[in-house]
Amino acid sequence: MNPLVALGGLFQGDAVHKAVTLLLLLMSVGSWVVIVWKTYLLRRAVTDVARSIAAFWQAPDLAQAGHTLQAFDRSALVSPLLQASQRQLATAQSARGLSSQGDVGAQLTRVLRDALATSLRKLQSGQVLLATVGSVAPFVGLLGTVWGIYHALITMASASPMTIDKIARPVGEALIMTAAGLVVAIPAVLGYNIFGRLIGRIEADLDGFARDLRALLVVQHGQGSQAAGPTAWAHTALD
Repeated sequence: MNPLVALGGLFQGDAVHKAVTLLLLLMSVGSWVVIVWKTYLLRRAVTDVARSIAAFWQAPDLAQAGHTLQAFDRSALVSPLLQASQRQLATAQSARGLSSQGDVGAQLTRVLRDALATSLRKLQSGQVLLATVGSVAPFVGLLGTVWGIYHALITMASASPMTIDKIARPVGEALIMTAAGLVVAIPAVLGYNIFGRLIGRIEADLDGFARDLRALLVVQHGQGSQAAGPTAWAHTALD
């Protein structure tokens, strides 16, 4: 059977067959858009985070460090941590409510954890789509195959005489839907796993920087060099 004829069969058939084909096409386009976008985003983020953290610790003071972060942190992943902690310290004396309760170390832990979660949400965006496409696309393709074989059997039952050509072509065109589902799912699964590893690497760097920044600010404000306890930091796990 000619492969081009088989591929052309994807866009023929009844409403269900066309709906399945259109859904697979939309899944494929959406996942590739996310893959290209996140490849660019995460490659830049890996470089920016490493350079920003290194430049921060080479700065002579916090004021210069803030200007350095703005220059190196194009993805705005590191600088929100410093900005959040500086805002908290600036308003700690005048703020009222539960947000101002506790010592400086506890207040910094809270605001840095929130800023870290915001940065990680930027990195996690698109991961849900890739996971959904990777898990659903094969079953969508299988649905198209089952539906196509069902109609092929009905057609063969009413055809006479029965020949191998009349059997092979409709069944082969139906099986193409399963292959199409796998073609859509495999890049999404690979992208999800690769991006997940990169996000985990960036998260570890940001978490380490936040801990070190908290310790520095606590020391500068006369709160001692107490390290954060084992449960002081809640790692953000976003789907």
